[in-house]
Amino acid sequence: MRKIPIGSAKVHVEMDYYLSGSVLAGTINSGVTSVRSDFEVTSDASEDEILNVIRLAKRGCFAERLVETAVPVTSTLKLNGKEATDQLNES
Repeated sequence: MRKIPIGSAKVHVEMDYYLSGSVLAGTINSGVTSVRSDFEVTSDASEDEILNVIRLAKRGCFAERLVETAVPVTSTLKLNGKEATDQLNES
């Protein structure tokens, strides 16, 4: 662990998303086009030290990696205790 003095730290995360189509018509589609994070830190450490800590935290963040990297998602369905045969994993 790094020994960096941090008095307080806050992060504000925003995203731009879209939702289009219709559930009833079977044309529903959604996605995210942008994610922004704004950090606010109070510390006696140097700017370089704080930037390094935030960079390391971002690299270790599962949520950021999930957003930045295409990750295969596999879904299964059990209906009334029996595995369904239809595929849920089509785009």
